[in-house]
Amino acid sequence: MVLCDERVWGTAGAASGSRAPARAGAYDRSMSRAREVRRILDRYLIEVVERHQLCPWARGAREHGEIAVAILWGAPLLASWIAAAARLLAEPATRVAMIIAPELGIDRPAFAALRDAVAAQLPSAGVAEFHPGAVLDLATPARLVPFLRRSPDPLLQLVPLALLDAVRGAPPVADRALQATMLGGQAPPRRDVVGQIAAANHAQVRAGHAAIAQTLDDIAADRAAAYARAGITVVGL
Repeated sequence: MVLCDERVWGTAGAASGSRAPARAGAYDRSMSRAREVRRILDRYLIEVVERHQLCPWARGAREHGEIAVAILWGAPLLASWIAAAARLLAEPATRVAMIIAPELGIDRPAFAALRDAVAAQLPSAGVAEFHPGAVLDLATPARLVPFLRRSPDPLLQLVPLALLDAVRGAPPVADRALQATMLGGQAPPRRDVVGQIAAANHAQVRAGHAAIAQTLDDIAADRAAAYARAGITVVGL
């Protein structure tokens, strides 16, 4: 398992490698692979999550450099997920940590079990799994959630529980200044924001799920072609 750490800065997301390269060629190839993974992730964040307003704080967090990203290559062990998560969450600017395993071949139940194992070791963070194999289920807002988390690659998202507590009661539609206040833990709490966001997402996706699915399929096709060029291959556990 090889780790590459990145922090999002602005729209493009400037990256820096976590280790000095032994050889220039190997470094260039690693960074090229990492750039493709980040480009595909950014398409999902911008074209799906932000465009369809699935999370009211997603764009602000990305544009203000508050999303920290780690890429785990190969089939990472549990300890590698935990170490990457702890490292990202320890950075002062982190509001959202995302750990991606672009080469990991794993089904949704197994990845959910991995999420549970990581969460058990990191009690100070909320952990959610995102998986490319999720299917659309509009029966209830709760059953829609996996489809909204249909990321291009297996991904764990971690948010400090203190931050979740601060924003949980805030209104789901807020101007930028209020979003910044809420993310800083200074807004007065109001109840049921999670339910309001889930209900709003359910209504929006019910009306526009075909367009969202088309975008997700386009990103998946882009990913397949780009990863083939970059030499990113799927391996099992």
